[in-house]
Amino acid sequence: MDIINHLKWRYATKKFDAKKILSDHKINILKKAFNLTATSFGLQTISMVIISDKAMREPLLKHSYYQKQVVDASHLLIICIQENITDDDIDMLFDNTKSIRKTPEHILAPYRSDLKQLMKEMTIKERQEWSIKQAYIALGNLMTVCAVEEIDSCPMEGFSSDDYDEIFNLKEKNLKSVLLLPVGYRADDDMFADFKKVRKHITESIIEL
Repeated sequence: MDIINHLKWRYATKKFDAKKILSDHKINILKKAFNLTATSFGLQTISMVIISDKAMREPLLKHSYYQKQVVDASHLLIICIQENITDDDIDMLFDNTKSIRKTPEHILAPYRSDLKQLMKEMTIKERQEWSIKQAYIALGNLMTVCAVEEIDSCPMEGFSSDDYDEIFNLKEKNLKSVLLLPVGYRADDDMFADFKKVRKHITESIIEL
């Protein structure tokens, strides 16, 4: 299928086939896709937690408005942001740039300094909001890759971030959960799979000047 047909095939899966499990190969594609997602400055202040163990996911139901996708999907992807961004994070970015691209420090130094100053001018809440925007970019990228790979997915905001963070000790990792993406394969009896997409006409959503 071409990319448009893949996107037409995709839908927010309401019922997963709990018996169908994604291969390690498919999961590795999603890992790489997440890591290759564009982020502002390339700073990558987002992380992804992957949970395959269904027993580990059972307690999450009550913290996810009892949405069964959390348990029935092959894997649950939790997209997280860093609770805070420090000078160490910025130094890691520019040190990696220097190592991988062999860029001299005298070229990187002004950008390193400017980015540190930019973060210092933000409150922690503003840094988190900035990172959340990066998380949504990653979510969209993952959903498109899932469509191309014919992996079903269901983007979810409806869950208790605080409870997820406590269950998985995310705060200790300087992380805060912000989005969920259960992935796997649709159940044969998921009636939503055959629903026609409801979208504005393209002339109503696209403005050409």
